[in-house]
Amino acid sequence: MTHFTRLCAAALALLLAGSAWAFDAAIRKNLAERYPQMPVIDEVSRTPMPGVFEVRINGSDIFYTDAEGAYILRGDLLDTRTKRNLTEERVDKLTAIDFSDLPLADAITIVRGNGQRRMAVFEDPRCGYCKQFERNLATLNNVTIYMFLYPILGEESVTMSRNIWCARDRARTWGDWMLRDQTPPQARCDTAAMDRNVAFGRKYKITGTPTLVFTSGQRVPGAIPAADVEKYLTGTAAAPATPTR
Repeated sequence: MTHFTRLCAAALALLLAGSAWAFDAAIRKNLAERYPQMPVIDEVSRTPMPGVFEVRINGSDIFYTDAEGAYILRGDLLDTRTKRNLTEERVDKLTAIDFSDLPLADAITIVRGNGQRRMAVFEDPRCGYCKQFERNLATLNNVTIYMFLYPILGEESVTMSRNIWCARDRARTWGDWMLRDQTPPQARCDTAAMDRNVAFGRKYKITGTPTLVFTSGQRVPGAIPAADVEKYLTGTAAAPATPTR
């Protein structure tokens, strides 16, 4: 690359950077003035679609606007050439949870077979979809499941979670309740782990149960079929599975 070519490339980069900053500033200013009820904008970025910009708020909420912030579009941005849902891919990236960040000591560990494959799931014991999902999980083998008690459906959920967490055999008590409707006996112990689970879920905006987290970092909501769980465990899932909720 010649010196002149390098200078041209640098000038173009500066021009594009200045242009991007100008769009960012104009969009933020105009939306704040015209739509004052909007939360603080986290980020403004270009999309592959000419003239359309992504606006991100609340960490992972996305909508689209023009260069002047005159219009707002909500919905999915699809690439018809590659058949990709660009909005879905972006949200998946924004909501990913690093598996190493999970407080595994605060989970009920369930090992089946050699336990080589790993996944985590946040569940409320009073959640009907979670019971359905547990039946799906029961068909899997060679997997370690870190089950985080996530009582968000009311006081009964908190009490049930406490009785499960404080049981002598947590994994068996969990299975007895979720798979066989055997109510766990009253029990008491230190339940700080459940408080930490709820705090973790709030931090990462886990708003429903079950919510699955895989070692890839991807999270998937809902009681998906066992066959789809297998795809995520083996890394062959091409797109988020469709939950039954």
